[in-house]
Amino acid sequence: MVWRWWKVLLFIICIWVEVREAFYVPGVAPVEFKHGTRIDVKAVKMTSTHTQLPYEYYSLPFCLPKNRTFIYKSENLGEVLRGDRIVNTPYEVQMAESVNCRLLCHSPKNPINWNEEDSQKVASRIRHEYFVHLLVDNLPCATKIVNPETSEIQYEHGYRLGGLDGGSIYINNHLKLVLLYHTHNEETYRVVGFEVEAMSIDYTQLTFSDDDTCSFPDHPKRQLVNEQSGTRLFFTYSVEWRKSEVSWASRWDIYLGMSDVQIHWFSIINSLVVVFFLSGILTMIMVRTLRRDIARYNADEGPDEAIEETGWKLVHGDVFRPPKYSRVFAAVIGSGIQIFFMALITIFFAMLGMLSPASRGALMTAAIFLYVFMGLIAGYFSARLYKTMKGREWKRAAFLTATLYPALVFGTCIFLNFFIWGKHSSGAVPFGTMLSLLCMWFGISLPLVYLGYYFGFRKQPFQHPVRTNQIPRQVPDQLWYMNPLLR
Repeated sequence: MVWRWWKVLLFIICIWVEVREAFYVPGVAPVEFKHGTRIDVKAVKMTSTHTQLPYEYYSLPFCLPKNRTFIYKSENLGEVLRGDRIVNTPYEVQMAESVNCRLLCHSPKNPINWNEEDSQKVASRIRHEYFVHLLVDNLPCATKIVNPETSEIQYEHGYRLGGLDGGSIYINNHLKLVLLYHTHNEETYRVVGFEVEAMSIDYTQLTFSDDDTCSFPDHPKRQLVNEQSGTRLFFTYSVEWRKSEVSWASRWDIYLGMSDVQIHWFSIINSLVVVFFLSGILTMIMVRTLRRDIARYNADEGPDEAIEETGWKLVHGDVFRPPKYSRVFAAVIGSGIQIFFMALITIFFAMLGMLSPASRGALMTAAIFLYVFMGLIAGYFSARLYKTMKGREWKRAAFLTATLYPALVFGTCIFLNFFIWGKHSSGAVPFGTMLSLLCMWFGISLPLVYLGYYFGFRKQPFQHPVRTNQIPRQVPDQLWYMNPLLR
């Protein structure tokens, strides 16, 4: 019988492996383009590891789309909370048609003229090492970095807005869009890679022709940002298409297979294995030791046996005594169970590929919805614990379980959101999104917690492994230097 179950499990694993190799992202279909088809280049946001404040792409004076028509993507809850503001850009890209150099906006005789305020704003973002993130066919751009010593290739998400050259600040105003395509058949193509090579070219180094195409020397002078007297510059771009053998299902490998990410996960797995191994050994020792003690505690003890107990064994008859604030204790335990099951189910679906990075914001959206619906489990276990502690006012306890943790998190987020609003960051949560979260909290999570409390409170309470003494043991007051805060 056991061998039969093992064969069934092995068969399911083999099927899952085959499906995973055949198609990586469930629910996301590839987009096929014909030769010369226009492909939209969209901007997501600008991010920095120094400030942790994302900004919208057009928060800086970049080239605007034609006719100044902004088309924003309808975003899900996770994208809004991440600060994504996906919008169209003036870059013109056609499938499998390369472009050497082209002016992005304005005219060759009329360069962009930033005033002092705009120049200072751009310079501040460059000092904070902001990266710009673009999208092509839902594929984010990446910057290739080659290690000169080991020739190892690594990738950075996005491209750098600019950099520092001694005491001067320069901006990357020329982008080389390197797009990789895979031929699905003779007539259709699929985008399988998007790299950006950012350069800084002074506007005096550019030479234009009649059709707005341009050229520049091999080692041009950098375009500096002048904060005192303003900045004159051009924005240009080029497009290069390269044929690739990478299939559409594997196009995310360069983002998921970075060396630092692999080392990070290896360290986490190594730490978890060590923790579980040592915890298992300690658990076996403690179970064998405590099993004998618990059996003796449940038996009738004489006064001589009670005197022999020392250390932590002295309080074995008081550890399961109901605490003073039993409702708060039950609410904290219920919230912890709610978060645990939310994280467990989210990780499970992420391992199956259902929450892949191709579905932008899906991970955060799924986590929020799962947390809301896990209120049923939180209410059930919290109710049984509250009943075990001889609680009677289960409706008040249910309300506290449903509101304690979300109120703390929501209140903190609202407080921080005022500062983010003051910085005009795209990470500020809009009022409509806050209202949606409140509706999910009071419209779904709160009733589910009450429902879980209703069923949990009707169940039998948990049974304690040892009896609780009728008279609480007197614990002497600790000396001031024995306070845990001073250790």
